[in-house]
Amino acid sequence: MPFHGAAKRHRRSLDEEAIACLEAGLEAVVPSVEEELAGIRALRASLGPHIFDPDEIDAFMREGRP
Repeated sequence: MPFHGAAKRHRRSLDEEAIACLEAGLEAVVPSVEEELAGIRALRASLGPHIFDPDEIDAFMREGRP
């Protein structure tokens, strides 16, 4: 049980560990919309130009995954 192990490592009770995890999640920095868009645009630019055929995409989706 990873949660139980984390509580032991941090020398906290399970309740204290749960509270610490919740507090850490609430303190997480949420990027602004502009930052998110900049990241998306950078990712798209790194992929290069691709032409996707809608029929080909549909065939791949119908084929399923191995």
